[in-house]
Formats: sequence, C-alpha cells, structure tokens
Amino acid sequence: MIGKLLIANRGEIARRIARTCARLSIPYVAVYSDADRGAPHLEGAADMVRIGPAPAARSYLDGAALIRAARQRGADAIHPGVGFLSENADFAAAVEAAGLIFVGPRPDTIAVLGDKGRAKALMAQAGVPVVPGSAEASDDAEEVERLIAATGYPALLKPAAGGGGKGMQLVTKPGARAEIASAIRTARSSFGDGRLLVERLIERPRHVEVQVFGDGAGGAVHLFDRECSLQRRHQKVIEEAPASTLPPELRARLAQAAVTGARAMTYRNAGTFEFIVGADGAFYYLEVNTRLQVEHPVTEAITGLDLVEWQLRLASGELLPLAQEQIRARGHAIECRLYAEDPTAGFRPAPGRITRLAWPAGARIDSAVEAGSHVPSHYDPMIAKIIVHSDDRPQALTRMRGALADTAVMGVATNLGFLAALAAREEVAAGRAHTRLIDEVLPELLGAVAPAALAAVAGAALVLDAMPQGHGPTSPWQASAAPYGRHALAQGAPLGAIVLEIAGARAAVRVLCARRGTVTVEVETSGTRLTATVGGGRGPGGLLEGTLESRRWRALVLPDAVEVILDGARAEVSRLVRGGPDEAEATDWASAEMPGLVVAVAAKAGERVARGDVLAVIEAMKFENPVTAPREGIVGEIACQVGEQVEAGQRLVRLAP
Repeated sequence: MIGKLLIANRGEIARRIARTCARLSIPYVAVYSDADRGAPHLEGAADMVRIGPAPAARSYLDGAALIRAARQRGADAIHPGVGFLSENADFAAAVEAAGLIFVGPRPDTIAVLGDKGRAKALMAQAGVPVVPGSAEASDDAEEVERLIAATGYPALLKPAAGGGGKGMQLVTKPGARAEIASAIRTARSSFGDGRLLVERLIERPRHVEVQVFGDGAGGAVHLFDRECSLQRRHQKVIEEAPASTLPPELRARLAQAAVTGARAMTYRNAGTFEFIVGADGAFYYLEVNTRLQVEHPVTEAITGLDLVEWQLRLASGELLPLAQEQIRARGHAIECRLYAEDPTAGFRPAPGRITRLAWPAGARIDSAVEAGSHVPSHYDPMIAKIIVHSDDRPQALTRMRGALADTAVMGVATNLGFLAALAAREEVAAGRAHTRLIDEVLPELLGAVAPAALAAVAGAALVLDAMPQGHGPTSPWQASAAPYGRHALAQGAPLGAIVLEIAGARAAVRVLCARRGTVTVEVETSGTRLTATVGGGRGPGGLLEGTLESRRWRALVLPDAVEVILDGARAEVSRLVRGGPDEAEATDWASAEMPGLVVAVAAKAGERVARGDVLAVIEAMKFENPVTAPREGIVGEIACQVGEQVEAGQRLVRLAP
C-alpha cells in the first residue's frame, strides 16, 4: 500500500480523499494556495505545503511545484483529485518520471482520451457507437465555422482537451463568431488548449454514464450506471444511481459498451464512460473522464464500496478488489451539487464568507466549507454535495427534498432554492429528465418563492429575535419599535409596521399577534396581501427557524438586515434605505461584479451602446461573466485591458451622457 500520499487538490474532493487515507492509516500531505490558507481541507494532514499565490495557474496547476512538494515531504504517490491536473497527461508522466505513483490511468491513456478526436476514433474502432461530427479539432475560428457548416445545425462545440462539460457551446445558426471565440478562450484558459471539436447536437437526450475500474492488464469491471441528465451549461446539477427508467436490455448494453471500451485500451484505475441516450433508445459515446467523478458518492451509496480505496489499491499494484459477479447494487442514491452562486443573477458565482451553516441529519455531506470559511473567487464555486440513499427512487427523492429543506448556508448566495424547486418537479419524479429540461423550465424554477412570503418570515424573525428568551408573551409593537430587535424592549414606542426591502421591492409588514415562539403578520407588497403565522425557535448555529404554512424557514438577524432562507431560496431583507451615490453618476460606469481576470474588451471608445450590451468579459470561478452597459449611451473611458486582474466594484467602462 502507498506509504504517504500527496493530495494535489483542494476543497471537498481533498477532504473526501483524506477521509479514506485516515481510515486506511495512510498519512497525507495537503497543499494550499494563498487563497486557501487555513482552509478546512488542511485539517488532519501530516504535512501542509504552500504551493503558490491564489490564481490556479500559479498554484494548483503548477505541476512542478506539486511534484517538488511530494518529494520534499516524503510522499511516494500523488492523487490529483478532480479538476485541475487530474486529466493532464503531461503531469501524470512527470509524476511517474519523478519516481512517484500517479493515482489514476497511465499517461498515454489520459493523452488519448483527453483528445476528443482520437478518443472518438478509438471508440468507433472498438465498436462503441459515436456521435456524428468532425474527426479533427481546430482553434482557428474560421476553420471551426467550416466544421460547423459541414456538420450541420444545431451543433455542439467541445474543447478537444476538455472534460466534464466545461467550455461546451451550442451553435444553432450561421454567424456565431462571438460564440466560437468565447469557446476557444474558455478551452484555452481551462485546459491550456483552445482546439474545438464539432458534433451534431442530439436533441433532448439523456446523459447516462457508467463507472469502470481497470487493472491495467486487460481486466475491467463496471460499478453500474448513473443518471446525469439534469444539467445547466452542460454542468451536472443533480445525479442519481442507478439511472431511472432504463430498460434492462439498454442498461446491460451501456455497461457492456463501457467495459468493452475499457478493455480495448487496457484501462488502469478509475474512469467514467459517458453516453447520451436518444428518445429512441439509441446511445452514443460522449467521452471518458479519466479520474474520479464528482458524482462518485452515489455509486458508493448503492454498492457500499469506497472508490478512493479502490483507486489507492490499484495504484499500489493490487488486482481488482472484486470480480464483476461480486459487485452488487442496492437501493437508489441521489446527489445535489450546492454552489456559491446567485440563480437570480444568471447563476453568477458568489464568493464571500460563510457566516452560518446547518446541514441535514441523515444525509452524507461532502463539504468544502465550514462556518467562517471564505469562498474564494479563483476556483470552481461548488461548496458541498448533499447525498441521500434509500431503498427505492421515490423514497430517495423524498429524503432529498427533506435534506434540502433542512440545509442552510448564510453569508453567500447559493443555488439551494433552485435545487429544491428542481427536485420538486413532476418531470423529475416521473423520470422524464433530459439535458435540456432545466433550460426549458428555468423561469419556473427561479420564481418559486414569492417576495411576500420572504417578507413575512423576515418581519416575524425580527419580532422573534427581540422576544425575551424564557419569558411569557411580549408586545409586538415594542419589538418593532427599534430598527432591529435586540434593544427594542427598552424603547417601548410602538410602530404600526416594519417597512422592508427585498431585491428593490417594498414590503410593509404589520405584526398582528405575537406570543412566545409564534408570530402572525400581515404583508403588503406590490398590491398583494398575505396573512401568515410563523412559528419558530433557535436551531443549530443560533439560526432562527420554523415553519410558514408547513414550509421550513431559517433566518439570521444582523445589525442592518435579515438573512432569510425559505424553500431553499435565500434573500437579504433590509429596512428601506434611500440616499447614497447620485443615481445618474452610478449608471455612468459599468463595474465588475466580482473579482476576476479581464479576458475580453468589446467596448470601443465613441461607439453607441444599448442597455445590456456586453462591454467586457471577466473570467471568475471558471466561468466567463459579461459586464454589460447599465444604460444607453456613448462609450467614453475604457479603464481596463485584457489580462488585467480586477476587483469587485472596480469601474471598467464609462458611458458618456
């Protein structure tokens, strides 16, 4: 067995690998960038090594620094985790050239499968069905346009060196030069290779994958399949195992195709064969991820196996731990990916400090954060995975809905409410998911919680927070007399209503009745009136919690706001405030909404722009984020340039009157 392991990653996957190391009594070395100093993934490590500044290119993507750290700290193996260098053939080769064990496939396997064109040809030769499209890839925009025209519309652009759906771009008609340029930039920045492969889009397919392991000598087994059809921007959101409503014959053919493909290349260690399945039941090879998958916990849940342990044993030279007939699946498992992002703002990444956390009981939580953790802007915004397992799929869905309702993350925006709304969809319950479902129902998913309900909870939370603990009823008018509760009882001057603001909209909250632990309020906002009784108390982390008409809520009363989570949707509710910068001056500038790297400047001095036109593009947390014109005007000053690192709120482009 490996004697000492360096974990060349961060966040939840580093913590996940560390758990197996601790169980197997393998000491491990943790690495960190300046942005991750003191991060939770460093806890329990035998050694810790700083590998560079915050940008990933100068830290977690610095293969030489990682190998140097492993040798200096006496590690004999490196586990690359997920993302970063996990599918980098040059890094794997350098690890082995340094006399270390690379926990993953052979470098030549990674190289072949990392090139989508070569991999596609190899799978076709092995008899695995492939998607129609170009056989070659290019990073020349004109050549990509020609490949698209030859393939036909709609077409999908895929980074030739990429994986996991990152950087994929849909093209539906000619004249998509801007989309092509963006896809080339994303591929180059994410994978160091801007070449794109063009494939014909299979309309409304399912995304089904098969987990495989190989011993590097021709032996291979599968650990059943996973459903990954619920995606946004080609990024998986909810995964489950096994895939739902698959005919047994199709399930068997998918597994056999994956094992056949693995044996064709004498695959070593963990890998995932990804397929798309058409409405007619035909399936096509998509790609092989030559690493551990983010969604591996659902496979662990149904098989009872530790996939990281399998990786470490195979990397140590052992044979496959079990034969195919010894691997069994039981029940159904579902995983939700929790991201620090704002669904109401186009899923913009939301870096910041997490102030309070509450995780559900009875669920597996693979988390990158703890209360007080800072979510940096430099990396992927996923902060946790919530995993449940039950005897069958309906029970698993019920457990997941309950787990999402019992989760609270305060301090940063998250996609929790989006996940809760998605898990509650009838299409999901019926197993009718496909890769376009989220796009088709997105407005409904984002509009699930009414502002009036959030205002009701916020107003009641202010009153509950002001109530003396352990005493009898108190006057609601006393509670609403002071700006925010705690000192209200000394004031004694009644107010008729608490005026709140939610996302720019007013809400007048009048307290009708207040007793210990229960408050009845009347809310009037935008002509809608809601009368609700909110009951609650204090839960984990000191959060106020309770129910609103059987709907679970959490709240945190701050000096100048109330943070509310209802049905998973988070809102910051504040007292109506006016003033601040002159409105006209505020709209003269288009500013960065988060820290990041300027990758494009579309604005030209003197040109007329309309409100919403893209002026610049910032790359942050592995996504491109457009900076748009706040109003119509003439471009005046351009205060940024490509390659510049900018801060949140920094002014980038000024509009003349």
